[in-house]
Amino acid sequence: MQVKERDIMGGLAKGLKVIEAFTAEHPRLSISEAADISGYDRATTRRCLLTLAELGYCAYDGKYFTVTPRVLRLGTGCLASMPLPRIVQPWLDQLSEEIGQSTSVSILDDAEIVYVARASQRRVMSIALMPGSRLPAYCTSMGRVLLAALPSERALELLSAEPLAQRTPKTQTDVGELQRILQDVKAAGYASIDQEVEIGLRSVAVPLVGARGQTLAALNVGLAATEEPMQAMVSRYLPALLRIKAELSGILV
Repeated sequence: MQVKERDIMGGLAKGLKVIEAFTAEHPRLSISEAADISGYDRATTRRCLLTLAELGYCAYDGKYFTVTPRVLRLGTGCLASMPLPRIVQPWLDQLSEEIGQSTSVSILDDAEIVYVARASQRRVMSIALMPGSRLPAYCTSMGRVLLAALPSERALELLSAEPLAQRTPKTQTDVGELQRILQDVKAAGYASIDQEVEIGLRSVAVPLVGARGQTLAALNVGLAATEEPMQAMVSRYLPALLRIKAELSGILV
């Protein structure tokens, strides 16, 4: 459906863009910082932030804005209406108890993954992950699984959209090398990450495939990095991930 420009509410679009400026890495923003991230001028950003504060979606201490729990209303309704989180949560809980590690399911939203379900055993990242949390796709195991399922042209478009951050010394940011990695992921049927998102974090992920063979989401296990070789950890946890994938393949549509 082609929407006419006169039917688009510009103020709402700007307000949502300003809300998206708040992330786990930037939980507190000044007007100038929010303007830099959103791409709007200071006056526009200031009006958006003050409106959000007046409506209870932001708190303001005179210099910095922070989002309040009220903003969760914008996402929880969507998550609650999606069948995927409700379907996979019992499997996540079972898998997490079985292997003693945190497990998650995410979907792809352009160049980011969005967590839609999680079963947490222990915290292995510096930030708390929960449904609605976002991470870059290029350096996460679930992200690479989901990127690998896309047509190669679309994956390249997402990888090239903006500079890729060197989050750790191990982060792969070369687009050509990432394309090769995605080919390997597609062939192997899983992705593994060794401290590319954050030092001390490893993960292994597999695609969750629907009844018609399309990749709908990704399932992973998050692990604390140890001296054990990465491949040994993959060998330990991959069979359980593949089993859950197989069990869900007949349910997801």
